[in-house]
Amino acid sequence: MPGGGPLLETNNVLEHPTGPEYQLVVGEGTYVLRDDLHLATPPPHPSDAPQPNNNPLATNIGPPMVGTKLSSATIAPRKPPSHGLFHIATTQSARSNLPPSIQEEALGPKSDAGSITNGFGSPSYYNHTPTFGDSNDALRPAPTKGNKKDQRAKPKNNIVKSNSSFVSRVIPHEGLQKRLAERPVDGLMMFANVNRSLVWLDLVSDTKTENLTKILFTKAHALCHDINENTRSSTHLDMILGFNTSDIIWYEPISQKYTRLNKNGMINPSAVSSIHWVPNKENLFLAAHMDGSLVVYDKEKDDADFVPEEAENGHGTGTGKNKFRIKKSVQSKNQKGNPVAAYSVSNMKINDIAFSPDGQLLAVVCDDGCLTIIDFLTERVRDTYRAYYGGLLCVTWSPDGRYVLTGGQDDLVSIWSLVDQALVARCVGHDSWVTDIKFDAWRCDERNYRFGSVGEDGRLLLWDFSVGILGRPKAMSMSVRNRGSVSSHVPVGRKESLSAVGRMRSNSDRVTADVGNGVGEGQQAEAVHAVDSMRSTAVLPPVMSKIVDEHPLSWLGFEEHCIITACKDGHVREWDRPKEGADETMGERRASKGLSP
Repeated sequence: MPGGGPLLETNNVLEHPTGPEYQLVVGEGTYVLRDDLHLATPPPHPSDAPQPNNNPLATNIGPPMVGTKLSSATIAPRKPPSHGLFHIATTQSARSNLPPSIQEEALGPKSDAGSITNGFGSPSYYNHTPTFGDSNDALRPAPTKGNKKDQRAKPKNNIVKSNSSFVSRVIPHEGLQKRLAERPVDGLMMFANVNRSLVWLDLVSDTKTENLTKILFTKAHALCHDINENTRSSTHLDMILGFNTSDIIWYEPISQKYTRLNKNGMINPSAVSSIHWVPNKENLFLAAHMDGSLVVYDKEKDDADFVPEEAENGHGTGTGKNKFRIKKSVQSKNQKGNPVAAYSVSNMKINDIAFSPDGQLLAVVCDDGCLTIIDFLTERVRDTYRAYYGGLLCVTWSPDGRYVLTGGQDDLVSIWSLVDQALVARCVGHDSWVTDIKFDAWRCDERNYRFGSVGEDGRLLLWDFSVGILGRPKAMSMSVRNRGSVSSHVPVGRKESLSAVGRMRSNSDRVTADVGNGVGEGQQAEAVHAVDSMRSTAVLPPVMSKIVDEHPLSWLGFEEHCIITACKDGHVREWDRPKEGADETMGERRASKGLSP
């Protein structure tokens, strides 16, 4: 132990540094650092013997760790951005500012789900959207009596009184229930996994250095977590955590109850790198394991010894470039225990997964440098794209589901268009690996997009692009054909104008992979896309680039009133958005120059 003494856990520390170096100057105004909250990083558990390092060139000495990953939550329903991003658009507003390559015919109210002209993001849209496993009667929940919200299932075990060797210590706030009752229901709360701890924070509290709850795990490091927006209420929060030990915990922080799943790797023995609740489902969640597998679990089912089932329609034998295999289909009638479904996506580690806003597509990025777009409802791969070089580390969707962003070991952020099935731009500005990317929903609308990225270089970069001015690849073939729909939310039957022919990508860089994928008549085969050269791809510069931490950054989040960054050393920084007056002044200035606000 350093200095011959014991490693002691410290308290969170809150600072308020000021000065130009703690400001982000962008076109809409200046973002100012409000709080720098340094979370206490737990030391190794006393039972952990020092890891011997007999080989100074060894690359994996300790357990996988990711630094600080956060998620935000409020008790009250979240307010969507107030602009027209999710509004039902008229034909004129939907098409007038789009380049020909991504224009589509005006769609009626019963046309292809998910397009902007169909009110994507509205409650009426989601009421008619199919969800995962709908057609399998074995997955239908048992009917409940009375008020369903009052009967939400909770985990089985009290984590505060747990005698499990998996949990080392739980430190709830002594006035937790009183604090929850007195705080504003729309006040922002954060959960953070930091090495072998999970911390619950109240960001609207005057004493935000105090944890609402802190859980210390014995030897397991929490790598990821997610909150179920579908079941959230003033008395209930469903959370799942994935660990480097392969274990998964379903945790309800208000009642302090938990259940352990995939115990000791019973279903999958590899670490969990990314975990998400299945959209619009109360019980189901998806875990990405580091062996390249995706596993769907039910929070209330018991684990069972998992023997991959014989897949039908040729799904079980991925060949060539098609590595996707169904180990257990969601249509399986054997749903007495976990897993609900299981897939093999890659022979290498999955780094991140993200559901499309309508929950119908899944984007997966891996160490093999592939971005895989999976039709999650039909369990089929639709597209596979490749990074310029190296692995891809993070992925996210635009709020309207039209674009996917990836960041990786090539120090680039890439923008992929699902309508064009093509890479439309590479974003150059990072000096090291890109670790997280997010869209800023409060600065996106039907034509303009704002997103941010953070990396191991300690930089926060902000980017803007517009579908009307986004540069297209510089060298393209004139050969093109109608590719049809890539998902249920990308419009079908798009007409190709003469100008569109010259702007869309040649088929020569796409290889159809239907061998072993069970593609039947009328179904679309997987499209494997070649790597685009740097010369032929548009380059997008950032609108703001600044080093905001001396440590590698690990997470980025956009909230209504602030931007939040987190680093691997535990610093969580809140950057207040520009004041409304300054924002309006900049908007008026841009409008006077004929620019979009």
